[in-house]
Amino acid sequence: MLQTIRDNSQGLIAKLIIGFIIAIMALFGVESIMSGFVTNPTVAEVNGEEITEPELTTSVQNLLTSVGGNLETLDEDLIRQVALNQLIEDRLLRQSAEEAALVISSDAIDLQIINNPQFQVGGVFNSDLAVRTMVTQGFTVAAYRQALADQMVVGQIANAFASSGFVTQSELERIAALSSQTRDFRFVSVTLGNRTEGEVIPADQIETYYQNNQSRFMIEEEVAIDYVVLDKAGIFAEVQVSDEDVLARYEEERAASSASTQRRASHILLEVGAGATEESVVAQAAALKARLDAGEDFGAIALEASIDTVSAEQGGDIGYSDGTAFPSAVEQALAAMEVGQVSDPVVSEFGVHLVKLTEYDVNEFPTLEESSDRIRRELSSAEVDEIYFSRLETLANLAFETTDLTEISQELSLPIQQSELFSRAGGFSEITTNANVIAAAFSDEVLVDGNNSEVVEMGSDRALVLNINTHNEESLRSLEEVRGEVAAILRTEMEKERAAALGEQLLSALRSGQPIDQMLADNELQWIVQTNAARDQTGLNSEVLQNVFALTAPAEGESVYSGFALTNGTYIVAELQRVNRGSLAQMEASEREELVRTFVERDGRAAFDAFLANSRNNADITENLTPAATF
Repeated sequence: MLQTIRDNSQGLIAKLIIGFIIAIMALFGVESIMSGFVTNPTVAEVNGEEITEPELTTSVQNLLTSVGGNLETLDEDLIRQVALNQLIEDRLLRQSAEEAALVISSDAIDLQIINNPQFQVGGVFNSDLAVRTMVTQGFTVAAYRQALADQMVVGQIANAFASSGFVTQSELERIAALSSQTRDFRFVSVTLGNRTEGEVIPADQIETYYQNNQSRFMIEEEVAIDYVVLDKAGIFAEVQVSDEDVLARYEEERAASSASTQRRASHILLEVGAGATEESVVAQAAALKARLDAGEDFGAIALEASIDTVSAEQGGDIGYSDGTAFPSAVEQALAAMEVGQVSDPVVSEFGVHLVKLTEYDVNEFPTLEESSDRIRRELSSAEVDEIYFSRLETLANLAFETTDLTEISQELSLPIQQSELFSRAGGFSEITTNANVIAAAFSDEVLVDGNNSEVVEMGSDRALVLNINTHNEESLRSLEEVRGEVAAILRTEMEKERAAALGEQLLSALRSGQPIDQMLADNELQWIVQTNAARDQTGLNSEVLQNVFALTAPAEGESVYSGFALTNGTYIVAELQRVNRGSLAQMEASEREELVRTFVERDGRAAFDAFLANSRNNADITENLTPAATF
């Protein structure tokens, strides 16, 4: 069969077909062919332009990154819908930009790329880093530039609307009149007290309240767990590092430090070949060496004789080496030289050298005594890590293979510990307040099936496995247990009613023009006066301020009265006496600037939102979003 294919491929028709395919690939690329065979599901169309499933997946991941969430704790379908809406809006904005003939110049794109910190090393643009980063993000260079251009042109539209916002002087005056407004008022605070002291709360009321509010008296489902903890800190006591191990590591580090010693050198290079034998060139180099020994300048002779013209112009300087940069023969010569010394002729694959050691940067290395404690800690930590992760693997295997903690305790010498009872809201100890422990304890595998939990990691250095010791189902506390609690609740409600009744009595008297001074004295109450109080007045209950600033301004010389209960049951009787208009002149310069900026941004944003909504209403949009699959 293979031979038949081979034979037929030699025919004219086959060659024409192959030639046609090659031509298509050359003109349009492989992707244009492969796209005919591989298609991505379409999740939406915007005016005929498709949005594909891979685009949506990328948008979902970007959205999760921006909010710092993960799909395990969020509604997947909701996240997909939000991400799709963002893609649709992006398409609409790009299409609007195209209709308006908005473009981004190539220079502007280049500038944006060059200034991107992701593409910089030490603050300088690095093209290799830029390309690698683009590839890791799933882009070719061309695709990244196009995506950046799309992003920038959409930004042009948003910026145009943002900069179009404005606020007039009259609007500012009106805004300032409200935002910096103050009010003069006074109020009486009727707090809860002992107005019902001595009154008996009937037993039938207690029982009725108990029957109607049983959810308030439920004991939550609780568990107590047995657990074993693998703790890295406990393994340190098992590890002993010998002096021999410390010495061996010290010698390794010192050798590595010596290897990194920097030497700077200059050379004069003579060429072997082209009629010159190695022996003759070595003799020539020896003659030059004699001149140097006689006191002639190394740089001058390098300019005269060296074939390495680049280094000769620098006095023969060839830079620094850590022992690996120069030919091995040159490195060996340098290693035996003192600073300022010139070598005898050195033969390498490049010719014959006269080498001069010009600098020798010796690394100061600490003594063994200075380094031993650090090395011992590092060796101990490395061994502890190895033991810990080995035991962690054993812990995970045994947790899966067994149904209780006995074998785990024996195998790993870990004591079985027991927690206090705790609910799904957690307990009081370090273990039972850990969210991962709580989730494991109340999981079906542990709570219902009676299995060991999987390994629960408590940071990078501790892990545990747990099993249920005690399980108490949710239950209702008996009436006798909670009778006193119910009585206290009912008495508090009675106190709230009495406080409200007294407050409404005071309010009624005020509205009818009757004096209330005696009522205040009889109930040990008094007016609390506030003058020029602002909306955000410090030291005053925010609920009082909110209610007072919601009142209609009184007529000149008159008052407006109001009564309301606070969330704690206190009843407030308030008298609003005067509203003081604010003005721009009363505001600090920084406050006025912030006011202008806030309302300009709000106006620009409102205009942009209206534009986007109008574009969406007039667009032909088809959504085909399927329920979320597993991400």
